[in-house]
Amino acid sequence: MSEERASRDFGYEDFAGFNPFDPVTHADPYPAYRQLRERYPVHQPFPGVWILTRYRDYTALVRDPRGSSDRRKSDMYEAFLQSLPQPFEPDELQPSLLFLDPPDHDRLRALVSKAFTPRVVESLRPRVEELVATLLDEASERGEMDVVTDLAYPLPVTVICDMLAVPEKDRDALRRWSLDLTHTIDPIIPPDALARAQQSDKEFRAYLAELIAERRRNPGQDLLSRLIQAEDEGEQLTGPELVSTCVLLLIAGHETTSGLIGNGTLALLRNRGEMERLAADPTLLRSAVEELLRYDSPVQLTGRLVLEDMEIDGRKIRKGEDVVAVGGAANHDPEQFPDPDRLDVGRSENRHVAFGGGIHFCLGAHLARLEGRIAIGELVRRFPDMDLAEGEVRWRDTITLRGLSSLPVKLGDTAAKPA
Repeated sequence: MSEERASRDFGYEDFAGFNPFDPVTHADPYPAYRQLRERYPVHQPFPGVWILTRYRDYTALVRDPRGSSDRRKSDMYEAFLQSLPQPFEPDELQPSLLFLDPPDHDRLRALVSKAFTPRVVESLRPRVEELVATLLDEASERGEMDVVTDLAYPLPVTVICDMLAVPEKDRDALRRWSLDLTHTIDPIIPPDALARAQQSDKEFRAYLAELIAERRRNPGQDLLSRLIQAEDEGEQLTGPELVSTCVLLLIAGHETTSGLIGNGTLALLRNRGEMERLAADPTLLRSAVEELLRYDSPVQLTGRLVLEDMEIDGRKIRKGEDVVAVGGAANHDPEQFPDPDRLDVGRSENRHVAFGGGIHFCLGAHLARLEGRIAIGELVRRFPDMDLAEGEVRWRDTITLRGLSSLPVKLGDTAAKPA
């Protein structure tokens, strides 16, 4: 490697000050992704960390068994634990299946995936349709709504809480814990956010321990009761694994869908022609949701710890280094998607990576798609004149999970009645 190239590889100056935490870049990271993908698609911003922005590199990494999702295998893991604001108890360190490798990952996924098969998810359609109709009826009476707080959040959180039979009175606390914990999957965590996340994790786990104890006394037909039964049989998951699985389900069960509905609605409002096209032809709904997932993905990054030396595009990635694959950039790669920066609700052959890939492909993809199609489809059908309101469009401060915290809209004067 030349001395000139090495110096460039360890700085951001060649990328127009690329910084994912910069407010302008945070609001629209895709121009920065494009620069990075075109100029240095396999980029080392500092020693020990690599960034991939091409589609082909992303898909290869997430399927490569030399890449681990288990952070406990890192040489830096013990140092990280010692740097935390407060210590964790051993049971609190049990990772969810999102951060496990086989065979533990496969064992837990086989157990939980039974609740998210296409047939099970389809059985939830009437409940999702009922919730969407109720939420949009309430918004219609006001003539305006915040798409995030009035639809994108309450819909998926209600569905996953229903599946686990979480009492309605506890769901506000769930939202607070979830928002704090989403920071923990970002590449850089500010100290104050880390402290809040640790506290929320402890409170969340304590709450779940009580809920599990109550469900043991009074089991039902819900998903949590079925998971407890499997744990009691002693063959599928341990007590700490049960708690970590519930944390993952309750967070991942609504975060991706919330981002899809919020980001997708904003994309349609900013591309009015495509919104009108979808309103005129509801048969495009399936391809439209896939395109919205690609166009502004709710999950932007995924990472792997390298267990063996590997080579990517002629660059030597060494054992123990971290590789961050940027799905948001991969989903705008012109090698895979013609005219990638154009929203096309009828786009075909749309093999995006919004749900990841490999063994960690999103467990709830079927549910997210169902909720997204119903919510976005009804929004466009019932409120064809919907437009951005005067209020501020605000993005959440997380990087890995990309989503809005506020999207105020006016619903217009020609709202259609419920079907």
